[in-house]
Amino acid sequence: MSARTPEELCSQFTQRFSTGDLDALVALYEPQAVLLPQPGHVARGHAAIRESLAAFLAMRGTFRMSPPSVIHADGIALLYADWTLDAKAPDGSPVRLTGQTTDVARRQPDGRWLYAIDSPFGAGGPRSLIRRNAGRGKMYRPSR
Repeated sequence: MSARTPEELCSQFTQRFSTGDLDALVALYEPQAVLLPQPGHVARGHAAIRESLAAFLAMRGTFRMSPPSVIHADGIALLYADWTLDAKAPDGSPVRLTGQTTDVARRQPDGRWLYAIDSPFGAGGPRSLIRRNAGRGKMYRPSR
């Protein structure tokens, strides 16, 4: 099923992430889309996006995203929404990632909406990339 609105794009991302369907997740992006999976890293194109998303899916966590706020223009939309990923690190300790995604979606010639830019931590970088370990916060980034 294709997203017919930018809002549907966000709900489909959440659904596909929750089911662990990597192919379906990558299909939500334009072929030359850009994903910023963590500060200082850029994944450009389907192959790199697939690799980045696979690292998040490997955490086997619970992903939630609030309904997005959307600013529409002619065939382009700016979306932003809060999200949370609760998972476990490789050593079994709990991990909570949170952010406010800032995304650009574009309407395709066939009417579908796809991500052109996906910045899950928004313009300000991550609010939280912290793993709880013996009561002390440590930086945690999913391996790529």
